[in-house]
Amino acid sequence: MSSIEHYDVAIIGAGPAGLAAAATAAEHGARVVCIDANDQPGGQFWRHRPEDTHPGDDGSLHHDWKTYLRLRERFDAALGGSLRFYSGRHVWMAQREESGFTLRTTASAQAGRAAPGPQTVRATRLVVCAGGYDRQLPVPGWDLPGVMAAGGIQAFIKANGMLPGKRFVVAGTGPFLLPVAANIADAGGAVAAVCESADLTGWFPHLATAARVPAKALEGAEYAKSFLKHRIPYRTRTVVTEVLGSDRVQAVRTAKVDSRGRTVPGSERLIEDVDAVGFGWGFTAQLELPVALGAETRVDDDGSLVGVVDAQQHSSVPGLYLAGEVSGVGGAALAVVEGLIAGRAAAASSAADPRLARKAATYRAFARAMHLAHPVPAGWQDWLRPDTTVCRCEEVTAGDIAAAKNHLCATDARTMKSMTRTGMGWCQGKVCGFAVSCLAGAEGASAESLQSVAKRPVGVPVTLSELLTLEDEQVLEITTDH
Repeated sequence: MSSIEHYDVAIIGAGPAGLAAAATAAEHGARVVCIDANDQPGGQFWRHRPEDTHPGDDGSLHHDWKTYLRLRERFDAALGGSLRFYSGRHVWMAQREESGFTLRTTASAQAGRAAPGPQTVRATRLVVCAGGYDRQLPVPGWDLPGVMAAGGIQAFIKANGMLPGKRFVVAGTGPFLLPVAANIADAGGAVAAVCESADLTGWFPHLATAARVPAKALEGAEYAKSFLKHRIPYRTRTVVTEVLGSDRVQAVRTAKVDSRGRTVPGSERLIEDVDAVGFGWGFTAQLELPVALGAETRVDDDGSLVGVVDAQQHSSVPGLYLAGEVSGVGGAALAVVEGLIAGRAAAASSAADPRLARKAATYRAFARAMHLAHPVPAGWQDWLRPDTTVCRCEEVTAGDIAAAKNHLCATDARTMKSMTRTGMGWCQGKVCGFAVSCLAGAEGASAESLQSVAKRPVGVPVTLSELLTLEDEQVLEITTDH
């Protein structure tokens, strides 16, 4: 029969927000459990090589590693006391009950070792710090071997200490392209080009906001130095319109875009001898569990669906807190601050910290400026051909989606799923969901369409045997009561 554990606070995710929330809640006297799918704390931002390898990770491929070490010291100090940590486990379902929350967990397929832990966790309050993942836009040839998410390339380097290719093109929009290219170069790879679709003059209206976060300017200067050192070409208002190759990536075709995001005729350029491409168009919040619990959502300035929270990171669901990318994509620094706030609030601390509130407001303003300066180009759908694969799991093309929209009235992701099978594959729409919502809608992705992509009663694949443990739990509780 399955095991059940009880806590005051449960925290899902051990990235920047989760580490901060877990350490803070434990320090304020709560009995806390933190559950993460990875082998070790750090999340995607501080993903690193296994801690039992020699030599250990010195943080050279990470930004703000000292912050991680400080949080990790607090986190480790609470372990064995008021904090339990279960690594290598997914939360595949969350339920709201009268006394709090019930979480069902399973061993993570991505964990490198056995991950023991309870099948069921019950907690009075819940903090979801599930993070996010790279948002992708389809382009002809993006299904060739060698094409990865920009974050996937970075995670590969950090976790394995090696490169998934030799000569790279990094493309999309946003500051995240910079550390990815720098990590590639520092690891010994060649970066043929970084293609940024935005015009950096988009920052001009937001210079006052950016000036309030001087650490970001210093970070940008570090990347500029790395680009000069490794002679990395940085091309603004440039997009990859096609990935070329027979059985894997061999080249890319780029083009300039105008202020409306439309490709400029005659600006096409071929970059050859490329064996890896990293795409990144911002991030999508991991909202399956908050949506399943009924949390209110909204479309943020970057076009992504995020959870609605108050000043204490409290969602619309009593006892449910959201911190980090799930409440608005804003980077690790903001995620840490939101985790500190959420951990304090979830532990039922008597008073909020005004310094944290001010810091969070500053970082949120910077995140909004970043989203406005690096929008998804409005003309991206023009790059597609009828035979361009949009849903790679189910091999649904742009032509299939256009036909369903025009002839079958499929004007949102949910209806498109029924008519074309988009989002019905292994990833359940995580990769294609944003693009399908945009292609189906008359004016881009709506909140309702994006929410239908995120709504899943089962968060990750589970076995039938694990579903049977739910009945075992009922037997166990009846036995305990009598």
